[in-house]
Amino acid sequence: MRILHILQRYWPARGGAETYLHEISARLVADGHLVTVATTDALDFELFWDPSRRRILEPEGWRDGVRILRFPVRYLPFPQLAYPAWRRLLWILSHLRPVPVGVLQWLSRYTPWVPDLWRWLAQTDEPFDLVAGMTICFEPLMEAGLRFARRRGIPFVAYPLTHLGAGPRPGADALSRFYTMRHQVALVRASDAVVAQTPTEQAFYIQRGVPPERILVAGPGVNPEKILGGDGARFRARYGIQGTLVASISNLSYDKGTFHLVEAVRRLRQQGNDVSLALAGASLQPFRRYWERLPQEARKGIYVLGPVSEEEKRDLLAACDIFAMPSRTDSFGIVYLEAWLYRKPVIGAQTWGVTDVIQHGEDGLLVPFGDVDALAGAIATLASQPDMREVMGQRGEQKVRVLHTWDRKYPMIRDLYRRLVGNP
Repeated sequence: MRILHILQRYWPARGGAETYLHEISARLVADGHLVTVATTDALDFELFWDPSRRRILEPEGWRDGVRILRFPVRYLPFPQLAYPAWRRLLWILSHLRPVPVGVLQWLSRYTPWVPDLWRWLAQTDEPFDLVAGMTICFEPLMEAGLRFARRRGIPFVAYPLTHLGAGPRPGADALSRFYTMRHQVALVRASDAVVAQTPTEQAFYIQRGVPPERILVAGPGVNPEKILGGDGARFRARYGIQGTLVASISNLSYDKGTFHLVEAVRRLRQQGNDVSLALAGASLQPFRRYWERLPQEARKGIYVLGPVSEEEKRDLLAACDIFAMPSRTDSFGIVYLEAWLYRKPVIGAQTWGVTDVIQHGEDGLLVPFGDVDALAGAIATLASQPDMREVMGQRGEQKVRVLHTWDRKYPMIRDLYRRLVGNP
């Protein structure tokens, strides 16, 4: 098969979607298929609205046999104001029923604005058998792929990675509404197949008119042999950490729960608990400002590591006692699986989708998003009960090895592609 994958960022940019799509792409190549990834030149996530952030300079590249084409992000005037304002305008218009979906689709092209990708798709004569697009909050890129597939008469697969929020029902809170606008749902509905991360995401789209037979539930997996092997003692010695260590691996932002983790650990330390926190990942601007305002005394026991190598990530997972990512913007959470491989209990937020991944009281704990008291209580509970940590970690590891390895997940996606192109 000749496959075109479309995603907002790709290697060497790092994140859950980037890891997910690369594993699928690399395995398809290993099976003898040809895979091209069309993406942007964004290295930093904030580049989509901040031109001062880092770009990837090479327009083309290869990774594990996957061909990568990068197209530059362009901007409306005053992009740091225009980007969020434009997204909010789309949300408002989405709620005005007289506004046609086609108008919303046209307006969405500017966030992010990647005209060279649209131009390449209009002009290329390269043959492809299937197109797949990932991440519904970057719907202009997925829309470009869908239109290309329709012109070519080939199937289009949507991986929405829908953040369904922490509201009373999926897609009902303020943040998740930016992932479930009318034109976004229409794009998923128009796809030939949908790869959902969880049963909750599957049910959400069935309720909005996607035929059940078009939806495959196949969230991300892990390769245990690539994740394991960390040296926890080395990590603790490097930073001089003695007591309970909480780890979090994500971009450092409000929506990922990073602010709440810092406040929870500060509170526990003020109460005399020997708890430390290690934060690995790129800091977004609001967190950088928050961290800079904290006095030195308040930062004690909190280690902001920034982006880390794969080796240091493994060491951190081996070193920690608890893994926490109380995020409201995760449709699944690959890092929970990675922590479970090290037999660590996890803490997540009570959000739609994540509740399909973490079984509260069995392999981890769930807390309301933004509730610092509940988060501190969950950390304190696990810190004080090593037997509970061990049991939860073991259950998590068993679940990963039975349900969530790439050796199990990838064949499901490969076979879906084969059926769609008529090559069972």
